[in-house]
Amino acid sequence: MHLLGDEWSVGQPLEYLSVLNPFTGEPVAQMPVASQADVSAAVGAAGEAAIWWSKLVPAERGKYLCDAGERVGAGLDDLFRLEALEMGKPVSAARDWALGSVTAFAEMAKVAEDFFRQPLGPSGSAQLRVPYGVAGLIVPWNFPVMMAIGQLAGLLAAGNTVVYKPSERSPMSAVRLVELMALPTGVVNLLLGDGRTGAELVRDKRVGVVSFTGSVAAGRDVGASCGKLLRPALLELGGKDPVIVDAGVDPTWAAELVARAGLLNSGQICVSPERVYVHRDIAAPFLDALVEAAESEVLGDPLDPATTLGPLVDERQRTVVASQVAEALAAGARALTGGEVPAGPGTFYPPTVLVDVTADMRVMREETFGPVIAVQVVDTFDDAISAANTTEYGLAAIVLTEDPDHIARAGEVHAGIVWVNGWQAYAEGMVYEPAKASGLGRTGGGVDFLSSLTQARAVVVSSP
Repeated sequence: MHLLGDEWSVGQPLEYLSVLNPFTGEPVAQMPVASQADVSAAVGAAGEAAIWWSKLVPAERGKYLCDAGERVGAGLDDLFRLEALEMGKPVSAARDWALGSVTAFAEMAKVAEDFFRQPLGPSGSAQLRVPYGVAGLIVPWNFPVMMAIGQLAGLLAAGNTVVYKPSERSPMSAVRLVELMALPTGVVNLLLGDGRTGAELVRDKRVGVVSFTGSVAAGRDVGASCGKLLRPALLELGGKDPVIVDAGVDPTWAAELVARAGLLNSGQICVSPERVYVHRDIAAPFLDALVEAAESEVLGDPLDPATTLGPLVDERQRTVVASQVAEALAAGARALTGGEVPAGPGTFYPPTVLVDVTADMRVMREETFGPVIAVQVVDTFDDAISAANTTEYGLAAIVLTEDPDHIARAGEVHAGIVWVNGWQAYAEGMVYEPAKASGLGRTGGGVDFLSSLTQARAVVVSSP
């Protein structure tokens, strides 16, 4: 159901869509698709709440957020189970990611207290940061809880109220998340639906800022709609993230890191590496270790703690993955492991390692979003950087090297965030901004993130 102000309701649905369990293929829920009237009601409720929410001092908002974070933390097991049922994420993976994310409420509340302390200038002049008012938040299906929490924490700490639309592929965890947060009426409103609902939300003139995470195609549409209304949009879109494996690194260590990053959540992570450029000197042992790591994954029921690799979210996504691999194999690539759709129930695709790939193959150019790691052998670090930058995307990258000069050059890779000798490490307060077709706007944490979620306002006082 939607949450429209203080009322949980099915609203005036355009239709109902089935939410399928990708492990069994069976429906697990029926979801109402919000109508224009439902969107209008949600935005109206958020607008009414914004009047008082924006006037609270940061510490008062922070108290609400810290309390919400504690309630969400206590209900994580519910969220893990729902993510497993609706999009196939193993409960083990969900737990690892969500446990850290619930601290975002308290962290952003603390950042906001410092952020809004603006010094007065001469004669009482001041540089202010003010919230946009109503924020439209659209999150993807692959990490529905973690990604929603991060954005909600920032938007709310900045003084905005939110109309939150999850993906139609993973709405159940969103409903439970909003229930657990239990914020005052209108502060967070929930709309269920598909692209039609999101489009209505983005077009509503009362929405002051939009935060969207999803595909490049959908992000372009969101950006175009916001541009027509001269409204800011934060867009985190797709990636075709590279890994550079330099000469001199431990090939087994490098392979295990690449396998973990590339196969977690069945590769359905926007910052998962999909292209690997390995130096010829260590290519053979690296590939041996990568295949061994891939074949050690345990495919099975996402609710089973022993499962490390669940199914893909649905048949549509499996078709994308399988077609890219099939085309590559037909064009001369080889699969060292995997590469074929398995028999049996569930939308599984096996961990796959491809070699003899070329830059013109779709599996090297377009986002795969599946458990597929394509490996190309290079002769030099310069060759690897050049190949890594030959893409329209620029979301994330990994550089594995022991060479101090090459570490210093990691920033030459065109990506919003470049991890050197690691993955998913974040320095406190750092933000990143997607490059090229991977999006617009700063995200992450700290004061720069809050700057993206607020508007600058100068108050200049002169003597009469």
